[in-house]
Amino acid sequence: QVQLVESGGGLVQPGGSLRLSCAASGSIFSIYTMSWHRQVPGEQRALVASITPGGIENYVDSVKGRFSISRDNAKNTVYLQMNSLKPEDTAVYYCYASRVSGSSYWGQGTQVTVSS
Repeated sequence: QVQLVESGGGLVQPGGSLRLSCAASGSIFSIYTMSWHRQVPGEQRALVASITPGGIENYVDSVKGRFSISRDNAKNTVYLQMNSLKPEDTAVYYCYASRVSGSSYWGQGTQVTVSS
């Protein structure tokens, strides 16, 4: 029922910023918890940030103070603002939608590379 399309990835220098976007379609966006995950080759996919339908945010310790998740229900879009980027932030970033009923959906991912 839900299709997710990420955009905004790219190559940036350490200390730089990027804003990722995830556009959703095909269902009722406002009832889903939205989150961003990242994965590097040979490692497990890991949660980065999440936001509930009520706007409650959660972040992994390594990105607290640097990343910010937000949602615009009118646009069916969730964002991840990434500041003070570090080389260890390099990964494929995935958008994820989930709800208590058990329905969940993944986006296709967008590459973020932090390098000088």
